[in-house]
Amino acid sequence: MEISKIKLAYRIIIDHSSTFLWDKYVFEDTFKEYQMQSQQFNSGQNPKNTFRELLAENEKAQQLHFLTGIVASSYVDQLKGNFHRVSDVLGNNYFPFLNYQLDILNTDITDSAKHKIGITFYSPLLTYFGIVEGNYLISKNTESVNEYETLMFPVQKNLSICYIQKE
Repeated sequence: MEISKIKLAYRIIIDHSSTFLWDKYVFEDTFKEYQMQSQQFNSGQNPKNTFRELLAENEKAQQLHFLTGIVASSYVDQLKGNFHRVSDVLGNNYFPFLNYQLDILNTDITDSAKHKIGITFYSPLLTYFGIVEGNYLISKNTESVNEYETLMFPVQKNLSICYIQKE
């Protein structure tokens, strides 16, 4: 079995139909933050309502991904480095993450129902042993040793290897 070091990424999409309470808070606060932050990139003479229109008009509006994402940091901090919607095959461990990135998929300052964001959570460096029976076989231990405590996360939609380092 070939051993590599990897990082995993897990992405969620949040919009007006999201049902988790955490998502609803992030949705509301990022929409309000977008409304406020977008003003600095919008033209007084020819204002744009949607993010895509604003981006087409002013390429600096790309900063709105980051500026809007700052408001989500207190919610992400509440997760304490574990995303609980993704558990290992035993249901004991949750997806570990070190950082995240928020991106705006769509929004309209006049209609919150059109607000849609993505949040991608990135794991720390993990030891990767391969895919076993449809599961990523990994270890949080990245030191070269003869024995590893392992976890298995099911291969699933929105979970991907985003970085690999060959031994």
